[in-house]
Amino acid sequence: MPTYTAPLEDIRFVLFDYLGVDQASHLPGFADMSRDTIDDILNGAAAIAENVLHPLNRIGDEEGCHLENGIVRTPTGFADAYRTFCDGGWNRLSMPESYGGFGVPAVVAMAVNEMMTSANQAFSMYAGLTGAASAALMGFAPDEIKRLYIPKMVRGTWTGTMNLTEPHCGTDLRLMKTRASEQPDDTYRINGTKIYISGGDQDLTENIVHLVLAKIPDEHGQVRDDLGQVNLFLVPKFLVNSDGTLGPRNGVTCTAVERKMGIKGNATAVLVYENAIGYRIGPKPEASTTKGATDSPVATTAPRSRGMAGMFAMMNMARLGVGFQGMAQAEIAYQNAAQYARDRLQARSISGVKNPELPADPIIVHPDVRRMLLNIRSFVEGARALGLWLAMENARARAAQDESVKNRAQDLGDLLTPVIKAFFTDMGFESTNAAMQCFGGAGYVRDTGMEQFVRDARILQIYEGTNGVQALDLVGRKLSAKGGRAAMTFFQLIHSTINTYSADERMAAFIAPLKTAVDRLQRATMWFAANARAYPDNAGAGASEYLRMMGITAIALTWTELAAVSLRRIAEIESGTPGRRDFYQAKLICARHWMERMVPETAAQLDRIEAGGENIMKMHADIF
Repeated sequence: MPTYTAPLEDIRFVLFDYLGVDQASHLPGFADMSRDTIDDILNGAAAIAENVLHPLNRIGDEEGCHLENGIVRTPTGFADAYRTFCDGGWNRLSMPESYGGFGVPAVVAMAVNEMMTSANQAFSMYAGLTGAASAALMGFAPDEIKRLYIPKMVRGTWTGTMNLTEPHCGTDLRLMKTRASEQPDDTYRINGTKIYISGGDQDLTENIVHLVLAKIPDEHGQVRDDLGQVNLFLVPKFLVNSDGTLGPRNGVTCTAVERKMGIKGNATAVLVYENAIGYRIGPKPEASTTKGATDSPVATTAPRSRGMAGMFAMMNMARLGVGFQGMAQAEIAYQNAAQYARDRLQARSISGVKNPELPADPIIVHPDVRRMLLNIRSFVEGARALGLWLAMENARARAAQDESVKNRAQDLGDLLTPVIKAFFTDMGFESTNAAMQCFGGAGYVRDTGMEQFVRDARILQIYEGTNGVQALDLVGRKLSAKGGRAAMTFFQLIHSTINTYSADERMAAFIAPLKTAVDRLQRATMWFAANARAYPDNAGAGASEYLRMMGITAIALTWTELAAVSLRRIAEIESGTPGRRDFYQAKLICARHWMERMVPETAAQLDRIEAGGENIMKMHADIF
């Protein structure tokens, strides 16, 4: 059976040594975030992740969720664990105090959420989606909706969901058929079917707040295949009275729970809306000629409904969370693979016997096993630091008076959101797969639990917008937005780091590969600028390669900064400051591994991008 130990030492390294979170009391929300306070939060989160959630991970996978007589039953122990989780306030750490949350900065809450996801991804999704739905309502809902719904969602009494996908359409929201017919009392009647709804029904809470995308028919009662009629609606499972008590059951029914590859402890539901009462979130749609109004790169000229803003905000928040899920799955898979590699005896080292007292050497002596483990570890530790850095950038931007500082954080967030979602989840799946490989045949059977990590990680590349869509969004929209300002900001950040450390000989092993990576990335960017407008399929053919290039480069930048921090801490330890020198030496090894083993990929990616899309598009569809 797999085990999980929260990586507290590494999380503290990122929060304190790298980001200085405990020294940011001048920022809003950080005044009470002393090192001791943050440590208390991290230790408490580790305890519930290790002792409450992780023991249910295998149970959730074995039992799954079941629809019985119209009621979805979650796996054994989930309901009790959910109450413990919410009673401890772990579901509302970063929620505003005005709604019953604790107001903990997002950068600390993200570190906590990583632990919960590693311990039990399927369980953590119930609270994760509720947080995203609550944030959407805070930003866009009328005051009365906020009063009635948000406090219950923040406390965990009610959960929230996000309803986009329908049987006939996924990412291309133009094709949605779910209708929202306006009533004289300003409510709407919602009719349609939504599929793949995570947490769409369950027995954990007394009510579920569905945020549903639907189209408001035109004056002729028609819905069109565009975005001009789309709006966001709140549709509760049970209607809510004006005093906050529950009323009758609404017209939303779970007709099935999807039988799926992984995350079986989370109820992925088919929801049918039949004259369900819904409440519009955001302004009514207005016809416009705005371009690029959809999550899908296919629809580039449809009019856009301003009422979709809440859903886009929710999706962007969810995408960053999904990226962290990829890293979190890689973390638990790495832990178990590394332990197995230290214990499993098989063959002798090719450079000579390492353990003569044993009948064979542990497989950790073999270079290929170490290669796989270092691939995973260098990704996990670099990705963790990159994600938390971005959260800290956002915190600093909110407090800044200078508009340029705010714009910088916004630009970097816009640019890196699809990268974090797609690259982190691609690497998360690759990492869990490699961790299973370390077990050999023992990884392929269910007894060790490794194959569950592979199955659970696989969905992350698909939901919240498939990774191919994220790549198209990056190349087709994010690179050119605001005259390319976000990309230029990112490149300037990298060159600033290069200039900062270029004179330090100790940093040469990190600066040279980083410069190589950014030079190739800029060359690819210019190639798209010169070749994608006349032949758009050039962008489509190279988009995924480009996103991976940017992900590798972003983590190379992060590892350069982490290497500088580690070198400084080693020097302090050598001067008498307490600390674990071997911990920081391991950081330098991981940093060099990323530079030596991952950065070289960017050469092949550049070649593939510059090959263009002509040959990819040449074969007739019937021949495939």
